[in-house]
Amino acid sequence: MEFCGTLILAGLILALLWLFTMKNRRKYNLPPGPTGLPLIGNLLQVDKNAPFKSILKLSESYGPVMTVHLGWQRAVVLVGYDAVKEALVDQADDFAGRWQVPYLLKASKGYGLTFGNGERWYQLRRFTLTTLREFGMGRKRMEEWIQEEGKNLVAHIDTFKATPFDPTFLLSCTVSNVICCLVFGQRFSYDDKHFLRLLNNFTEIVKFASCPLGQIYNVFPWLLERLPGQQHTMFALIEEVREFIMMKIQEHQETIDHGSPRDYIDCFLTRLSQEKDNPTTEFHYQNLVSTVWNLYLAGTETTSTTIRYALSILIKYPNIQEQMQKDIDTVIGKERCPNMEDRKSLPFIDAVIHEVQRFLDIVPFSLPHCALQDISFRGYTIPKGTMILPMLHSVLREEKQWATPWSFNPQHFLDQNGNFKKNPAFLPFSTGKRSCAGESLARMEIFLFLVSLLQRFTFSCPGGPDSITLNPEYGSFASVPRRHQIIATPR
Repeated sequence: MEFCGTLILAGLILALLWLFTMKNRRKYNLPPGPTGLPLIGNLLQVDKNAPFKSILKLSESYGPVMTVHLGWQRAVVLVGYDAVKEALVDQADDFAGRWQVPYLLKASKGYGLTFGNGERWYQLRRFTLTTLREFGMGRKRMEEWIQEEGKNLVAHIDTFKATPFDPTFLLSCTVSNVICCLVFGQRFSYDDKHFLRLLNNFTEIVKFASCPLGQIYNVFPWLLERLPGQQHTMFALIEEVREFIMMKIQEHQETIDHGSPRDYIDCFLTRLSQEKDNPTTEFHYQNLVSTVWNLYLAGTETTSTTIRYALSILIKYPNIQEQMQKDIDTVIGKERCPNMEDRKSLPFIDAVIHEVQRFLDIVPFSLPHCALQDISFRGYTIPKGTMILPMLHSVLREEKQWATPWSFNPQHFLDQNGNFKKNPAFLPFSTGKRSCAGESLARMEIFLFLVSLLQRFTFSCPGGPDSITLNPEYGSFASVPRRHQIIATPR
């Protein structure tokens, strides 16, 4: 009875919120959009398996800037390159706020880089970019870590002796080890059970974020907190990862030399020590734990998924794979380890990698932004507290930006002379002040790992190219490629 009473009260509160929202719609000059129902807004008009498709369809009626209601939450959606660029670049300060996604907010306990705003976000992002630069381009350490991990990957694939295997977990191990070197100063064996357990946790955490139940949690977190279900299992997995991070931080605290930082944690702990008497500092323990969690999650799943999708595409189109291998043989040969300088001499490979990222469209909605104050945009008012969804999918597949947006076509990034050609609508890492902090690292990993693999192996699958399905499985958060058994034949 008590629980039923709670549900009724919650329903009444939400109904009042809906009435308040309708009143606000009249008060503000909001962008146009479909009328929603009490409590659930426009959720019935959104395909839970591919929500971006429904939003694109609605934008045909309401335009590139429109208002929808996801449950009781008002959201303004930006569709197409012009609208996204105008908001995130031309009005970058206005649109720099980050929406507090309930599922991921609880996972980070409200701290860290990804979901910080204001001074917290500013301090942590500036520090993180500086640290990544220090361990990356500045001293070549990052490139060396990736090259070494590439050798380990090749050696492990060799053990399969050209028999079929699923590369999903192996690629996650490889990419995760680069993040481990950056954050923890160490790599783990591909057979380390604790390491494999953590990777499995991350896979499940991301999968839940994109599934229908994860979407419902983000709309009605207060309700799902009180109901049994998979969400509680996910938070137990998240806590397990956080405990591992805290253990590593403790190990660093016991062995740190502030004059010679080994990794990101050392750099953060040194800054924490320097600012321990500053009452407004954002360099404290909770932000360290959650920022490491943010880096680990973002830096493992998206990059490994992109490489796995690239292998599927190369199996689907063996002529592209063959051309890439010819270029590698000409520029690098079969023995020398590839480096980032080689990219300038491999425009076709660079174009293929860019097209893989465009075609995968891994985060269709980007991570949601938030209006931290009333925003004036294209003659409309976006009220403070509104969720803002820049649809990267609509940019990466926009017909006026790409010759064949719905086909895999590396020529999108090549000029008539075969030289690499940039396209401003290439925004898989988003753009503006909230663009991905790890973009340069991800680009380096994708290039070096993929070239290392093609230098040593030719990839195929048991059922032949026709058995490869390139359409990913869509969710509210990410596009996940379908899993295939592949064969790596030594060259």
